[in-house]
Amino acid sequence: MPQVGHSLGIDFGTSNSAAGFVQDGKAQLIQMEPGQYTLPTTFFFNFDNRETLIGEPANQALLDGDEGRFMRALKRVLGTSLMHEERQILNERVTFVDIIARFLRQIKTRAETATGLTFNRVLSGRPVVFHGTDPIKERRAENDLRACYHTAGFEQVDFMAEPEAAAIASGALKTPDELGLIVDIGGGTSDFSLFRTSDTGIDILANHGVRIGGTDFDRSISIDHVMPLLGKGTSLRKVMGPGTSPVPNAIFNDLATWEKIPFLYTRQNQRMVADMLQLAHAPDKLKRLASVLEDELGHELAFAVERGKIAANSDATNPTISLSQVERGLSTPLPSEQLTASLKQHQQALYDGALDTLALANVAPAQVTRIIYVGGSSLLGMVTEAMHQAFPQADHSFSKVFTAVTNGLAIAASQQ
Repeated sequence: MPQVGHSLGIDFGTSNSAAGFVQDGKAQLIQMEPGQYTLPTTFFFNFDNRETLIGEPANQALLDGDEGRFMRALKRVLGTSLMHEERQILNERVTFVDIIARFLRQIKTRAETATGLTFNRVLSGRPVVFHGTDPIKERRAENDLRACYHTAGFEQVDFMAEPEAAAIASGALKTPDELGLIVDIGGGTSDFSLFRTSDTGIDILANHGVRIGGTDFDRSISIDHVMPLLGKGTSLRKVMGPGTSPVPNAIFNDLATWEKIPFLYTRQNQRMVADMLQLAHAPDKLKRLASVLEDELGHELAFAVERGKIAANSDATNPTISLSQVERGLSTPLPSEQLTASLKQHQQALYDGALDTLALANVAPAQVTRIIYVGGSSLLGMVTEAMHQAFPQADHSFSKVFTAVTNGLAIAASQQ
């Protein structure tokens, strides 16, 4: 007799993913790797042994310098034309639907192995907005993610806004008639949900989101502090005649963007940088750019920026971004005030996004009594500073920053 299928809650994230289910009335996170309840949303396609690695082994293969292609931030591809374009990876032609489905199938398999249960239904978190205000693109993104889940082997696929799941898990139901705001800062999006608790549960009064998150914070830091060491902002002599022209910014912008890095290592780009090097006023810097492309060090730079951001936010002594992978001893300082300056535009967008959410429900900031933070990037000082400015009288809660969405999805999935 086949086993009865159960429901799994999955938080498919830009940087990390997690899954949970309800056992004995309580939400339980699935152990994805020994001692780990999250799985890095990463792939590494090894060119030598033709092996596909997922999660922490993929990250380690990149850091070990193995020959292959690394992919991260796949969630940001949902709803774009890239999703259904076939590309040659290892020995086969695949689409991003196939790639993401393999990741989700790994979560399903690990959950079933860990619990002894069969999960044929999934309640997936989804950002309030994938891309922005284009409803057609939003529907396309959700349909793409649904197709990935079906391809991964799930028969029934439902979605819940991630902030709503966080509200369920936050214990908001224990305080009747509370007006609260979920601030969910993810890897690719920042979502806000205004809710009120009642005798019947949680009523979502307004949802709103902006397409910025942790990877955008990293991008801004990289463009401001790392890319100038590779030649951004320098000039080139004109091929004929006097005068100079600026080094094109496009390659630096792509090199600072997680999801675009794998597609930079082309002969065309290498030739372009070699040509620029012949005309460069700062050849030492452009030599670094050439070595980054030749040795495929883009993701190492991105991880270095991420580590520098964390150090600067933690008030570490003399925080820096170490770029020793590119050149021995190379680094750039990242004091907290410079971190704040690089993220100022994002801080304003978050502040505006929170107030725009309240405006949708005709609620004044002073009426909000509780702010609930979700997502690792919500711990950034510039995020909490923006929310304290907007809601100085509210109670600010950080108790379930990393697990709220997954727990809430597990609880809601069990009630389907």
